[in-house]
Amino acid sequence: MTDVLVVGGGPVGLASAIEARLAGFDVTLIEQRAGAIDKACGEGLMPGAIPLLHRLGVDPEGMPLRGVSYRQGSTVADHRFAANPGRGVRRTTLHAALAARAEELGVTHIEGHVTEVEQTADRVSANGVTARWMLAADGLHSTVRRVTGLELPVARRGRRFGIRQHFAVEPWSDLIEVHWGRDIEAYVTPVAHGLIGIAMLAPQGTDFRAALAEVPELAERLENAEPASSVRGAGPFGQRARRPSAGRIHLVGDASGYVDAITGEGLRLGLAQAHAAVSSLIGGPAYDREWRRVTRDFRVLTSGLVGAATSPARRAIVPLAHRLPGVYGAVVERLAR
Repeated sequence: MTDVLVVGGGPVGLASAIEARLAGFDVTLIEQRAGAIDKACGEGLMPGAIPLLHRLGVDPEGMPLRGVSYRQGSTVADHRFAANPGRGVRRTTLHAALAARAEELGVTHIEGHVTEVEQTADRVSANGVTARWMLAADGLHSTVRRVTGLELPVARRGRRFGIRQHFAVEPWSDLIEVHWGRDIEAYVTPVAHGLIGIAMLAPQGTDFRAALAEVPELAERLENAEPASSVRGAGPFGQRARRPSAGRIHLVGDASGYVDAITGEGLRLGLAQAHAAVSSLIGGPAYDREWRRVTRDFRVLTSGLVGAATSPARRAIVPLAHRLPGVYGAVVERLAR
């Protein structure tokens, strides 16, 4: 028996477990993978994510990110954050910091893979653990979302994937550079001194090196750079849920549905959802309502940007951002907060 059963031990699952412990709940977390969990992602924390981590008691090391730069050939649109910077943090570094905090707070960890969930009016059970509540943070391809009937079908056409690799090179900018190629966006994020990560959003089957060669500015900078990690992939993006909760089960983070990684909002949203989910357990606003509130900007702005990026209007995005810096900056600030 436990108060809260968290399914999934990635950053959002760990944040959910920490939130629940800080609220006074007994917490058990189930995760099948051991050690620091890596993932193909941009590794950039937007400014709004930093205070959310601080309130959990977590402050991972990384590199300051002071804005966003859209780049397409010789056309550049830069916007520096109006207030505090974000931070580039290696995913394994972030995971280790969250895992250490969860252990410090007394979260019980069980190795396992949840394939079935049982729920009654006042209990929910999985893998031999019974709890008052379940917070499912088991990712894009959430098993809990599927077995509870919350999953919605998604279109197979136009699906996008993430690909990421690190390079041993000193960061040349304190901005998140987004290089727009013919079919890909390549996000360059400094994550440590002497280390950058490049994450691409691309169609299925894209070859990382071949796509990199299509962005001359990056190809030139990385011509003699040594790879510092293997190529990792994730996706497809564009997952949907009927709603973010079912009875005593709350879907948190990517498990609750995801539009696309194009705005780099995943972790900030996941942290905000974890807080909203736990708040609902102690008499706060209903989780479904809070989930809609904290994700509204992301869903609207990201859906619009993805629609443009996968349409004939794609080539106009960076030139428009360059010609309309006020509009571009307002969108960045809205997503960064």
